[in-house]
Amino acid sequence: MEIKSAKELMVYQKAFELAMRVYEISRKFPKDEQYALTSQIRRCSRSVCHNLREAWAKRRYEANFIAKLTDCDGENSETDTALDFALECEYLSLAEHTQLVMMCSEIGKMLGSMITKPEKFLLKISDRTSDL
Repeated sequence: MEIKSAKELMVYQKAFELAMRVYEISRKFPKDEQYALTSQIRRCSRSVCHNLREAWAKRRYEANFIAKLTDCDGENSETDTALDFALECEYLSLAEHTQLVMMCSEIGKMLGSMITKPEKFLLKISDRTSDL
């Protein structure tokens, strides 16, 4: 089955689910974190999806595709770090933290696989010329 949109990628779906869970959980963070940790954790978790969509659009060129996937991986790592802060500040339970960190880890592994083996996602030369 040919993937026509980044939204069809399992990694995108998992990243979107993580971003939505982060949003829901961060709603109970204290008001004084609104412009700090709450904003940051939401932004970086959502950025994984944003960068995946941009990577998908740039898959004609391997280096650009990998660069955007690397950005995704960085944002995913940032999300993981923000989750650690949320745990230490006691805004998350250990169970919530464990579940979300496991999701980050799974997303990171999927992104790592795409970065090391991008060829199955890249547009083939015949695909590139059919767009003209």
